[in-house]
Amino acid sequence: MLLPETNVSEIESASLDPLERHLLNDFQRNLPLEPRPFQRMAEQLGTSEARVLECLSLLNRDGRISRVGPVFRPHSVGTSTLAAMAVPGERLDEVALLINQYPEVNHNYEREHRINLWFVVTAPDEPHLQEILKDMELRTGLPVISLPMLEAYHIDLGFSLQWGVGNSAAEASHPSARQAPFHPGPGPGLGKAEGAIESEFDRRLVATIQQGLPLVAQPFAEIAEQVGLDERQVIRRLREWLANRVISRLGVIVRHRRLGYRANAMVVWDVPDDRVSQLGRCMGQYDFVTLCYQRPRRLPEWRYNLFCMIHGRDRDTVIEKVEWLVQQCDLQDIPHRLLFSRRSFKQRGAHYQRSDAADHGTVASRQRELASC
Repeated sequence: MLLPETNVSEIESASLDPLERHLLNDFQRNLPLEPRPFQRMAEQLGTSEARVLECLSLLNRDGRISRVGPVFRPHSVGTSTLAAMAVPGERLDEVALLINQYPEVNHNYEREHRINLWFVVTAPDEPHLQEILKDMELRTGLPVISLPMLEAYHIDLGFSLQWGVGNSAAEASHPSARQAPFHPGPGPGLGKAEGAIESEFDRRLVATIQQGLPLVAQPFAEIAEQVGLDERQVIRRLREWLANRVISRLGVIVRHRRLGYRANAMVVWDVPDDRVSQLGRCMGQYDFVTLCYQRPRRLPEWRYNLFCMIHGRDRDTVIEKVEWLVQQCDLQDIPHRLLFSRRSFKQRGAHYQRSDAADHGTVASRQRELASC
């Protein structure tokens, strides 16, 4: 079976100049860790530092990127879970708005399933996470299903935009395996990456960079001033976190829908427990799979234990990719569902640590705020 490669729609592609395309595609990882990173990027692209900063600022303002900054490896900084709720249709907007009010929530989507509201909750530690989930149940009157990651087979390492790839049958080809090896990682309770958050300095640094670098000529100097250290210490610590895989990647974080990827599905599989790792590794090797995790079952409400995320230009493209994956990984006997995204209620970087400026108060104070909404 031949699978057409994913490409950005002609309309979206045509609206971007060559510099914007290179910034979006070539710098999703490996942002230069030096005092003037955007100057180094400009040298590689044959332009000026000012032009790079201008382009990135524009892409950020119009929503094509969410930030330039780190993606932290799950459970290397604090803890997190994928949570879900079965919300009656007439209450969905109300409940989604309430969930959005929590600073611990960074993604919140409506998906095509009886369990229709899916969101990611992050927190500094497990007690705080559980407190938030209980508070959500109290505020909504609905049960929350918590599905923390147990094992990772592929973590967000970027998303090849493949500018200029067409849709015709003549241009169809097999998707490729990833060029760089991925090292499966543990979930909560199974250990953390070496060199994870160890000090108050680390916590301040996470709180400062988790929503992205300032788009200025010397971003690390500005960050250093905010956390009370010097630029060299900040750069050195970020290098250590990248080397130890505390940070999965450091670069441009794109918003797929604004770049022509109109469909995305969370594909969930009911895999025999003794085959989860084997099949997760098989799925995770293909470049069109952007995330692949093992998560717990929650019977009787939830039977699926293997999750992967697939984006495409439209529903048919995503379905074709899933069919191709079934053939390549011998999944014909594995029950699965495609939970397409309907609406995105919230999408931003995770908040693992609170900065003084972003302190939203205790759960009790948040309850008072939500009661007035």
